[in-house]
Amino acid sequence: MKETTIKQFIRKAYPHALATILFLAIAYAYFSPQLEGKKLETTDVANFKGTSKELRDYREEHNEEALWTNRLFGGMPAYLISVKLENNLFLYINKALQIGSRPASYLFVCLLSFYLALLIFGVNPWLSMAGAIAFGFSSYFFIILGAGHMTKAMAIAYMPPIIAGVYYTYRKKMWLGAAITGLFLGLQLKAFHPQITYYTAITIIIFIIFEAVRTRKTMEIVPFLKKSFLLLAIAILVLGSDLTKLWMTYEYGDYSMRGKSELTDHQENKSKGGLDREYITAWSYGIDETLTVLIPNFMGGSSHGSLDENSETYKLLEPSYGAQTNKVVKQLPLYFGDQPFTSGPVYFGAVVMLLFVLGLFILKGQIKWWIIVSTLLALMLSWGHNMMWFTNLFIDYFPIYDKFRTVSMTLVIPQFAVPLMAMLAIKQVIEGKIQKQDLFKGLKYSFIITGGIALVFTIFPGLLTNFSAASDQQSLGNEQLIAAIENDRMALLRADAFRSFIFISLAAGVLLLYSTEKLKQKYLIAALGVLFIADMWPINKRYINDDNFARERKVNQPFTPTTADRQIMQDDSYYRVYNTTARLDQDARTSYFHNSLGGYHGAKMQRYQDLVDRHISQGNMQVINMLNTKYFIVNQDNKPMAQQNPGALGNAWFVSQVETVPNADEEIAALKNFDAAKTAIVDERFIDNISTSYNNDSLAQIKLTKYDPKRMEYRTKTSTKQLAVFSEIFYPEGWQATIDGEPAKHVRVNYILRALEVPAGEHSIVFEFKPKSYYTGRQIALVSSLILLLFVAFIFGKELKESLNDKNKG
Repeated sequence: MKETTIKQFIRKAYPHALATILFLAIAYAYFSPQLEGKKLETTDVANFKGTSKELRDYREEHNEEALWTNRLFGGMPAYLISVKLENNLFLYINKALQIGSRPASYLFVCLLSFYLALLIFGVNPWLSMAGAIAFGFSSYFFIILGAGHMTKAMAIAYMPPIIAGVYYTYRKKMWLGAAITGLFLGLQLKAFHPQITYYTAITIIIFIIFEAVRTRKTMEIVPFLKKSFLLLAIAILVLGSDLTKLWMTYEYGDYSMRGKSELTDHQENKSKGGLDREYITAWSYGIDETLTVLIPNFMGGSSHGSLDENSETYKLLEPSYGAQTNKVVKQLPLYFGDQPFTSGPVYFGAVVMLLFVLGLFILKGQIKWWIIVSTLLALMLSWGHNMMWFTNLFIDYFPIYDKFRTVSMTLVIPQFAVPLMAMLAIKQVIEGKIQKQDLFKGLKYSFIITGGIALVFTIFPGLLTNFSAASDQQSLGNEQLIAAIENDRMALLRADAFRSFIFISLAAGVLLLYSTEKLKQKYLIAALGVLFIADMWPINKRYINDDNFARERKVNQPFTPTTADRQIMQDDSYYRVYNTTARLDQDARTSYFHNSLGGYHGAKMQRYQDLVDRHISQGNMQVINMLNTKYFIVNQDNKPMAQQNPGALGNAWFVSQVETVPNADEEIAALKNFDAAKTAIVDERFIDNISTSYNNDSLAQIKLTKYDPKRMEYRTKTSTKQLAVFSEIFYPEGWQATIDGEPAKHVRVNYILRALEVPAGEHSIVFEFKPKSYYTGRQIALVSSLILLLFVAFIFGKELKESLNDKNKG
């Protein structure tokens, strides 16, 4: 009996083991340079390494987290840059799932996750393998990997089993479904991309609404409520498991660009949460651009796309560029859609789209309509400013929606829903649940729709567009070059449309052969898997391929110091650098070597952004000096050179005059004409903690004696009470001041800086960053994640035991 059980277990486990091996093979075959020791080289990863340099160095040296960094934008919390939160035990589950190194390990998890989701939806293991390829090879996943958006990629990878777990909770086994949901939701939240989690929640809420309608009809209200409360409890535990990051992010949100500015001007286009509506919708997918899900180059592809030697652009440029023409045509603005720029289109696959449309005709029930509603909602939201009335509805009335930008990201919902519908359709076909005449009819209509669209644009590529981009005149200028690129854009669309038609025809032919019993089920599944790979692999290689990899040393050290950097680094004191040769908001490079006025981050502090817009970018030297900008990097003879700023005010100084203002508008305006060395501009909300004037003490001294990102120590010596201004960013959620070990109240001055009233005599001042959200949140995260994982382990163990007992009885 025992031997029979073991054989049954092996037989049942065999396809899952094979799937694991297959997914690993596919992932490392696609990212084969990793097998040579190379690493993916991306702009965002390089930017991360620049902005997180101080944090990573501090972690390595002290074996603890800095929590604050002064390397970018004068100083900001490290929460959304680099903070390791090891108290969340899901960290270790995530590491265990990622076999090898990224990005191959990420693709492996993505394939495995959708495979598990399809199993949960009742799809057999062999078809689930093919379906995993359909989901995992959607172009958006590869495009964001190529851009270095690693947290987003992992959040998307964990999305399918979360949703499948919710389905299983309501439709199958309540406790097992809740355990699956909790496990993968915990992993997704650990990856920490709130926008993807938000879209996952939208998809789940739509499902629950459909489920509520179904249970109302069947009068199963009590079980529905029971399951809903169980999932709510799971969600609370999951939130607790990552409470540290959530709490810190929420806390910082009010002070960041995602919060609301206190300035009253330019508010007419703001959302209630504070983000500008234009900023939220800048990356809006065009309505006609949606056809990229079927025809990848429908809008030209990438903003830095590649052409070959047969292109009109190549032939036009070759006389001028000669041997260099091959390089020139590898970085051309081929994209001509609504977005400012893009790394590539969202392509679901021509074969997948055929099967999705087939599902529209042959599937029945609420699952189908849940998928349709989720897909349509996501498409409409992705259009952003192209359907502004609908976008405004969500910005104004849906919680948290106005905290996110890049609305085209909602397409991750159909990225999941479309292949799910496709696989559920094939599931019904191979299980014999679809009558032959219904299958023939559905296949005919789905081929006419998808194949017809592809064929129409093969013959008439200019039916919906003239292939011109709004930026062509600015980026290209030359009319001949513009005409050549427009012709090449048309050729790209036509070629991809015909390509999609071929794949649609092949898939339809395979299904026709199966439906007429000329092809066995196993060959149908294998053929679909091969078609998915053949269709989507080459498309993804356009956007991430072997050229994106480099030697490990180059990736780990993305920046090399210039002459200017080396000159400045000879000064080992604490100061800031203003690199005038780079954009302040696009400069991670300077942060790699210095404490910078600039940086690279999508959620810098709102007050600092106000200061940049109104003063730093306008060259206000009083503001630049008060930030202790000791060095400029300037362009001399096309080379970056260091230039010392004699006006830098240092780490701290005493002021004798206090100018009180009633609000933020007056506070920032007052910085236009003031002497930062003598005067402090103070909002009246802080005036109770300081005096309105101070005696001038020419012999007063204040000196920074120890620098640490989260602890700064000063010594003072004065004959009278003084007001010290510190060239550090004011952030009340964690920074604590003490004088001789006793708590002291510091205030905000000059719109952005810290100030502290210091008594006469010699004193020791310490500023220490101790956010409650971090230190308390860690303990809650540990307890919550432990409880949740014990629950998951118990349910999984119980399920396995019951399964083995059932086999023994059999």
